[in-house]
Amino acid sequence: MAEPTLNQSVGYGIVLGLGALFALGMILVTFILKRYNRELQTSEMFNTAGRTVKSGLVGSAVVSSWTWAATLLQSSGVCYRYGVSGPFWYASGATVQILLFATLAIELKRRAPNAHTFLEVIKARYGTFTHIVFMVFGLVTNILVSLMLIVGGSATVHALTGMHTIAAIYLLPVGVVAYTVFGGLKATILTDWVHTFILLIIIIVFALTTYASSDILGSPSAVYDALTEAAKRHPVEGNKDGSYLTMQSREGAIFFVINIVGNFGTVFLDNGYYNKAIAASPVHALPGYILGGLSWFAIPWLTATTMGLAALALESSPSFPTYPDRMPDADVSAGLVLPYAAVALLGKGGAAATLLIVFMAVTSATSAELIATSSIFTYDLYRTYFNPEASGKRLIYMSHVLVIGYALFISTFSVGLWYAGISLGYLYVMMGVIISSAVLPATLTLIWRGQNKWAASLSPILGLICALIAWLVTAKKECGDLGVACTGSNNPMLAGNVVALLSPCIFVPVLSLVFGIDKYDWKSMLEIRKGDDHDLAQDAGLDLEEVVGGHEESQAEFEEEQRKLERAGKISKITTVVMTIALLVLWPMPMYGSGYIFSKPFFTGWVTIGIIWIFCSFFGVGLFPIYEGRDTLKKTFTFAWKDLTGKTHPKTIHAQEALAVEGSGHATPPEKSGVKEDVSAH
Repeated sequence: MAEPTLNQSVGYGIVLGLGALFALGMILVTFILKRYNRELQTSEMFNTAGRTVKSGLVGSAVVSSWTWAATLLQSSGVCYRYGVSGPFWYASGATVQILLFATLAIELKRRAPNAHTFLEVIKARYGTFTHIVFMVFGLVTNILVSLMLIVGGSATVHALTGMHTIAAIYLLPVGVVAYTVFGGLKATILTDWVHTFILLIIIIVFALTTYASSDILGSPSAVYDALTEAAKRHPVEGNKDGSYLTMQSREGAIFFVINIVGNFGTVFLDNGYYNKAIAASPVHALPGYILGGLSWFAIPWLTATTMGLAALALESSPSFPTYPDRMPDADVSAGLVLPYAAVALLGKGGAAATLLIVFMAVTSATSAELIATSSIFTYDLYRTYFNPEASGKRLIYMSHVLVIGYALFISTFSVGLWYAGISLGYLYVMMGVIISSAVLPATLTLIWRGQNKWAASLSPILGLICALIAWLVTAKKECGDLGVACTGSNNPMLAGNVVALLSPCIFVPVLSLVFGIDKYDWKSMLEIRKGDDHDLAQDAGLDLEEVVGGHEESQAEFEEEQRKLERAGKISKITTVVMTIALLVLWPMPMYGSGYIFSKPFFTGWVTIGIIWIFCSFFGVGLFPIYEGRDTLKKTFTFAWKDLTGKTHPKTIHAQEALAVEGSGHATPPEKSGVKEDVSAH
């Protein structure tokens, strides 16, 4: 491994200093929202953000949750290995799940408007045994994702600064835990936006440096020439003519299948994505997920097309950290292609920028995992089986304890993996084998009334057994041992991933026929109840109806929401199917089948589209949330200024608003009124 570009003080400064800055910032924001917008930290607010988040923030939260360390590091690694096909397969193979999940998000809000987790829906429909099966799969998903975040992030911090890996593993989550405990899901979503904003700016800087301003490269033409030379020195086995500039890549296509299968599990079984759906107001769930999915596509595609290709182009340059040698395979697997390329392009500035974006990616996604996991333990385990009558105060206490406990558990587990030599790349391709057999039964729970309890319960277990057998038998036949190198290679992982996702296609219909097709009426999902937060509102001297997220819907409001969601459901099915076909078939397949090797003008156009797309992403999930929440931001700043200058006290403001609402003749709850319109949009 190359010598660190930065010293350890920079590593500790970013990990601890930025973590503390975000924590203090979120504590301040939480105070402001409580003082001026009646946002009380109830158990509902902590776990659902009041169910009032708008589409811009939903989009940025989706982008941030789906931008792991792996998104930046692993995508650049597959580009280094397979050329231009790698970034596209990575991006398309992980965007379709977000687009398809939009349909499931709508169905969740329609079928179970009071749910806190997707597992509550499983319990309401099938009962205890199925609930426990899916709780295990859900928690394993959260654990695998959290491990990838911490393992990948700590490896990068160590490579860039020399900070000890174990110190990085334990210190990365510290600031995240602080602001998550104080602000809950709202703080997570707000920091998601900040992280996404900074991340997109740095990616744009990397792209413009590589393709426009760098002294070493500086244009698509220079990168193209360097890649042509690199293919002569070390042609890619399985690529058309050994070129890095073709979509026809055998190993790239195998990675694409592994990627798409594994990512179904990490979206459809990660409670974090259901949290975002639950937090969204009814009319904003669909546009939020579509906006998030399309904005996210550009991040791995352009980042990897920039940094993966820059690493290949610069390996023969003295500025590259491993010069005169090629990158060792262990470094590629550890996710070090992007940091090495950044150092070669921008020196210490590139290393610092990489450290910053990895910190952003790791901490924002970790925050989502902390909330996702604590809500499962709080609602699905504690409230369901130990204390069904838990008060709001008790539920929020448990949420706080579980956030801290889970962070300690994940850090300790990560240390074990580090000693065992398990890398980010290995975890990334293995996750589908372990979890994907639960994807189909979980999805059908919300969209097919015919799936019975036994089909839902047994399919994931049988699928997991079949996937493990396929994975390990293939590994044994391929290279005769079951070590990390062999089990982590493409063919065994391909076999395990595909069997995991597709075996329930056989088990579900067979078990449904054997035990009888169900005729579920969807009513039990409507009986899921919110947390009882009257005690917290009373302690704060407020009526729960006045608190954002505390309003109880009338029947008329419920029916109106159902009409909106039904319409959104129809739109989402059409939109997501069209986009999925475009990204998986219409765009890449003709290029793969023809074996086309990019010409210089075509490569220039390819890069230009990526740069335009990343700017659109920046407007969509960076600037649009500010525009969407402009009224609330203006009012909040006005109230704060009047309060600071002694002109008006917040109690006077709230009393005036209450009189205005009464005078209009409408008993409008605070989160639906024009005055306090969705504070979560900022």
